Amino acid sequence: MPKSPISSAQAARESVAARLREIRQDAGLTGRDLASIAGWHPAKTSRIENAKTPPSDDDIRAWCVACDAEGQAADIVAASRTADSMWTEWRRKQRTGLRRLQESYNALFEQTRLFRIYASNTVPGLLQTEAYATALLTSITEFREIPNDVEEAVKARLDRSRVLHRREHRFALLIEESVLRYQIGEADTMAGQLGHLLAVGSLPSVSLGVIPFAASPRGVWAMETFHTYDDELVSVELLSARVTVSQPSEIGLYVKAFSELSRMAVYGSDARALITSAIGALE
Repeated sequence: MPKSPISSAQAARESVAARLREIRQDAGLTGRDLASIAGWHPAKTSRIENAKTPPSDDDIRAWCVACDAEGQAADIVAASRTADSMWTEWRRKQRTGLRRLQESYNALFEQTRLFRIYASNTVPGLLQTEAYATALLTSITEFREIPNDVEEAVKARLDRSRVLHRREHRFALLIEESVLRYQIGEADTMAGQLGHLLAVGSLPSVSLGVIPFAASPRGVWAMETFHTYDDELVSVELLSARVTVSQPSEIGLYVKAFSELSRMAVYGSDARALITSAIGALE
């Protein structure tokens, strides 16, 4: 049975505590030794190691310095920051509708220079037409039984898509061929969306790859949709939550997965042929 967001966050806190304990033990220090070097009460060491008190960023850095393990500090700081915020429940963010959720990404999209986006189920938000986005967000609104502000949410999503036309941003986008075949909205809505993909794929800032059904054997399986923002943050979209990953080593896994998926994709005329075929299948 999947863990709840609360138990997942607690497991993440316990993982941080265990890593700090292992670092201390590997350094041959007792808890009292570490406390003396770091300049705090021994009880604090115990509380941190037993996941009773979450360590601050400075606590982690001081801990790693005391154990001569400064090289591990960045990963542990990132893991600690993620522990309490790794699960953002979409129902909580969506309780007043979808517009605010869409707008909450604006600063991140403005700051990011390289987007790596992999989509396995729907067209990525950045590439959606008004009609497609309206059909998709209407479906989400009805499924979640939340206030209907689809018109405002679609406007916010389209406004955010303007970053596609800014020279300082680059976009590497991968979609499974299934995305071209899953019909969202009416046939004309889907045809318009697929036609838009053909147009957007020609933008100089965009690399659009399609992983065909015939990509066999697959070196990497189809997985959940994920977005990588530079090398700083990854978000993974699940039905019940948006998982945010900020630990460098875990970000590296997603970058590696994206690289492997990229090698299975087709681009240029081959990608356009798959899109055109999907349009033809709607007729």
